[in-house]
Amino acid sequence: MTPAAPPHRGEGPRRGRGSGLRRRLLGRRPLRARLALVTATAVALVALGVLAAAYVVIRYELVRQLDLQLKQQAGTIAQQTHGGTGKGVLFNQCVWRAAPACAQIVPADPTAPGQQDLVLPVTGATRRVAAGTLGPYYSDITHDGRPMRMLTVPLQDRKGRALQVATRSDTVDLGVRQAGLYLGAVGAVGVLLAAVLGYAASRTSLRPVTRLTATAERIAATRDPAHRIELPPYEARRQDEITRLATSFNTMLGELEEAVAAQRRLVADASHELRTPLTALRTNAELLARADRLSAAQRERASDALGRQLREVTGMVNDLIELARDEEPQPLVEQVRLDRLTERCVAEARGHWPATAFTADVTEVTVPGVPARLARLLSNLLDNAAKFSPAGAVVEVRLTRTEGTAELTVRDHGPGIPAEDLPYVFDRFYRSRQARALPGSGLGLAMARQIARAHGAELTAEQAETGGARFRLAFPLGGAA
Repeated sequence: MTPAAPPHRGEGPRRGRGSGLRRRLLGRRPLRARLALVTATAVALVALGVLAAAYVVIRYELVRQLDLQLKQQAGTIAQQTHGGTGKGVLFNQCVWRAAPACAQIVPADPTAPGQQDLVLPVTGATRRVAAGTLGPYYSDITHDGRPMRMLTVPLQDRKGRALQVATRSDTVDLGVRQAGLYLGAVGAVGVLLAAVLGYAASRTSLRPVTRLTATAERIAATRDPAHRIELPPYEARRQDEITRLATSFNTMLGELEEAVAAQRRLVADASHELRTPLTALRTNAELLARADRLSAAQRERASDALGRQLREVTGMVNDLIELARDEEPQPLVEQVRLDRLTERCVAEARGHWPATAFTADVTEVTVPGVPARLARLLSNLLDNAAKFSPAGAVVEVRLTRTEGTAELTVRDHGPGIPAEDLPYVFDRFYRSRQARALPGSGLGLAMARQIARAHGAELTAEQAETGGARFRLAFPLGGAA
């Protein structure tokens, strides 16, 4: 088998040169210039195509009119020579200062007498037309240094003759050239106008993108997401892709600003909340460092306080780590019997809060979720209710099921939630005036809402009709966790 020929050495470099040229023409130019160039090129190509088609049509029509004129003259001469002697040359023998057209009769036999006066070119095709073996045809000739258009037709006189009629075509050629010049000038103006309009269109269309770029560069320089793309009213009313991009970018900046603000609040609140237990830890650690100066009771109290504060800080750090998660790990999601989980959490709450009575009225409900996370959610709600309940008060837990929804309510009979605190009860580290003297970090309800949303549920808080607070946890049945 003959081995395949190696590729030509110049193929790769040629492709590379073409790609490099395209990159130089388009790749390094700004988007506005590229869009203007593409738009102007497209419009210019269309305009030049239309002008080229117009040139072809004009040339075709001028030549067709000349051919019709030749055909009419041939018909007239054929009628005049019908039955005549057949003189070879007519109309002053194609003298330019006389008539602009001339005609001659050519016999099929090249040896026939009287052919020395023929002035128009005679070819084999002319003889075949005279003999009747070829049909009429047009041809372009040059006579006496002048361009002419000639028609050759057979004479229907059974003598085997052909009639040649020629007329000057320089006027047609001049008209075609003038039309080409005019159309070329129009095309040049059209290309220039296309370039100007393309640049203007790209500049107008990309104005929001220019503002977007300037806003992004300003945000990168200042690291302040409060900036927005300012759209004039006439642009804001548009619904094109560029305006939608600017609007979406403003929405994204709003979300980013809220996220940055929330992060800053979280860092500030965490620093504030951790300062007190860390100070207490340091104090107790310093006391234990001087254990030889303390009594046994003092050492025991300091050790107990140190352990309690360590557990408090550890719990707060764990809560912050839990809050940093946005969604539940999908491999851990399973079908959970929410009624059984609720009863178990209520039983555990009774052990943690022996001074508070808990009642549970549940209906069988199955929801998709992570059991440990749902248990954490319920425990946070029960602990919050018990913390605000006076001694001997009842915390009521109900789980009901309606068409398409399962609702769990936890109600206490404490002081309730003031109206001014309702919008903030689920914020991180938020603690109302009634809760500032109670233990806790202010992260329990924030974690509960995050777990609920990660499971596709919605957690809300409200003031109960006869006093106390009520928390509602609504699960859509049949939805994914």
